[in-house]
Amino acid sequence: MLVENRAFLVTGGASGLGAAVVRRLVESGARVMIADLDPVRAAALASDMGSAVRSMPTDVTREDDVSRAIADAQAAWGELHGAVHCAGIAAAARTLGKDGPHPLELFQRVIQINLVGTFNVVRLAAAAIAQAPADEDGQRGAIVLTASIAAFDGQIGQAAYAASKGGIASMTLPLARDLARHGIRVVTIAPGIFDTPLMAAMPEEVRQSLVAQVPLPARLGRPDEFAALVQHALENPMLNGEVIRLDGAARMAPK
Repeated sequence: MLVENRAFLVTGGASGLGAAVVRRLVESGARVMIADLDPVRAAALASDMGSAVRSMPTDVTREDDVSRAIADAQAAWGELHGAVHCAGIAAAARTLGKDGPHPLELFQRVIQINLVGTFNVVRLAAAAIAQAPADEDGQRGAIVLTASIAAFDGQIGQAAYAASKGGIASMTLPLARDLARHGIRVVTIAPGIFDTPLMAAMPEEVRQSLVAQVPLPARLGRPDEFAALVQHALENPMLNGEVIRLDGAARMAPK
């Protein structure tokens, strides 16, 4: 399934890894709906990329928001052929810290946005993709999710984040099995340490300590390297039900 002349939903597409995905897909001839909570940044990126990109303010935990973004894409381009889910948040708190137990509302918020939001996007995008015609392999489209190496190597203070990303990793195979009869593949990428706006805001010593955990290449990942794997996952029909680490062989230390 080449991405050229096909339409995709990209959540969290206004910045960071999501923005890199938007740029790469459009440069490869795709049409993209950016679904992001930041309407100003999303609209600016859409304007820069031209008529092949639209944007819609979207809270991925809200059914109406996601449905509206999908409907707008279908109205503009006729069909939806895939979704790339990059929206999510990071939070850090020890299970038992100096100020007491981990705030339950923080844990619930991370799970709600990262895990429940992911499933909400998958189920609604799948319903739209299933309406597209199948190719000779019976394939109608693909969905790419974003986990994290924290799903496997969660650090101190990452109980909520690791649980949310671990949930994404563990539901990848059952999602792929559920959606196979509809001609929809599901692939998850678990990125390591990437040079995103979140990383740029960290102190330099923290950045360097993280880089030191990456064997080769000994640097932060580049967002376009993530986007390149997204495109390959969308286009390679044999990638299905798999979680792919993209981390330069990094294994996170406890802290």
